[in-house]
Order: sequence, then structure tokens, then C-alpha cells
Amino acid sequence: MPETLRSTDVTASDADLLGQTAIAVRAAGSALREHFGEVVRHRTRKELMRALAANDEMALDILRPRLTRLRPDARWVEDELDGGALPPGEWWVVDPAEGNINHLHALPEWAVTATLVRENQPVLTTVHLPLTGETYTALTGAGAHLDGRPLHVSPTADLGLSIVATSQARPDEDETVVRRVGASITAMLFDALVVRTAVPATLHLLNVAAGRIDAFWQFAGARADLLPGALLVAEAGGRISDAEGLPWTPQSEGFLAAAPGVHAEAVATLSR
Repeated sequence: MPETLRSTDVTASDADLLGQTAIAVRAAGSALREHFGEVVRHRTRKELMRALAANDEMALDILRPRLTRLRPDARWVEDELDGGALPPGEWWVVDPAEGNINHLHALPEWAVTATLVRENQPVLTTVHLPLTGETYTALTGAGAHLDGRPLHVSPTADLGLSIVATSQARPDEDETVVRRVGASITAMLFDALVVRTAVPATLHLLNVAAGRIDAFWQFAGARADLLPGALLVAEAGGRISDAEGLPWTPQSEGFLAAAPGVHAEAVATLSR
């Protein structure tokens, strides 16, 4: 596992904490599932933001008290779109409705995530997909699992035989990032077998960890977008770096998660 995702201070209770975190995340997912199924119409950006916030608050009303009871001294990252390093100590990095925009449009690609970060290292993560009932978990040094079954990245060693994926730039993203995303997709269309482009990032990273797709990349991005999947991929035997192949941190401008056999080729393609 890369240094940026390795913790040497995982306590014996972290496995129990992971189990309790999964229970909390599933409860929040159940609440969101009950409000899923019809497209939520909006005529303005303000109406859309209110609908997104309502989903977040519904899930957070369940997650915050439960996770706070589990780790009373851990602080919360209040803005899920934030990036960069965190102050010392323990932090909950939570995305109460990852893929929230999909939920509002009655699309199935959404999840609930919670990650505990200790001294800027992700220690454990849970990602729950309420529509399928699947729960993905990872604990530093103990592997990644889907409903208790171990996950392993793809053995593919040829980018030309690979399915790769990316998430598009966020609304109002910097023009330089948007153009870089477009150029990278074009490069991957030449070099990879299939390119998937959709949000949210976490669901692509679950597929990398499970060996279903071979690489995922993104430019910019927030902690809550990338930390859960990064830990899952690393614990499933994948490689995590920035887009140039250097060690990734939440401050990095690029992100790449890939099966070891295609990582170098993916870096070369993204660096063109």
C-alpha cells in the first residue's frame, strides 16, 4: 500500500468500529432508499441545491449521532467538497449521499459513505449501495471486502484490453481542469479498450477494487469523493498515485487508481 494510505496505528478495536460504522451507513441508506424513485424536478439552481441539501440532511440526521457515539472525540469534515490535508487527530469524512444528483434524477448510481481518517491516513471505510443492498468495507492492513467476501483488483496487464473510467469535472469547475479532463478522455479512447464516464467517483473505484474495471482517474476532486475508494482499491491490491505516477495525497491535482499491471501504461497515457 502506498505510504499515503498506510497507517501504523490501527487499534485492535478498529475492526469492531468498522462493523458499527457499516450499521450506521446502512441505516442512512435505508432512509434515502425510501425517498427514491421519482425524478425531483427543479427549475433553478437554487431549487436544485435545496433538494440536494434535503437528501444530505436526511442521511446526516442518522449518521452524525451514531458515528459521534462511536468516536466522540473525532471531528467532522463539514464540507464534503473540501480537499487538502486535515488537522491532526481523527476525522469522519462522510458523503451522506454520494451521487446525490443521480438520486434526484431516479438514477441508480448513488451510495452512502463514511471514512475514518486518523492523522491524515484513512483507517477504515464503508460504502453502502442501498438499491442493491451491497456493503463494501476496507480496514487498513486487513483487506477490502464486499459483504464479507475479499476483493481483488484485476490481473489485466494490457491497457489495450482494459475498461477504464473517470468522473466528469464538477459544475463550475476551473476551465483548465475541464480541458484536462477532456484531453485525458481522448487519450484513453485511443489507448484503452472501453472508457466509462459518469459520476460518482466512488462507484467506479468500487469496481476497480472488485476487478470489474482496470483503472480510474480524476483531476481535482474532494476528499469524500476519493478517500473511500482509494482505501478499498489499495486494500484490494491496487496501486494509488497521482496522474503522473507520484504518491497521491488529498492535496494532489490528479488521482489514479489502477490494477498493478496497467498502472504504468495509464500514467503514460495521462501524461501525454
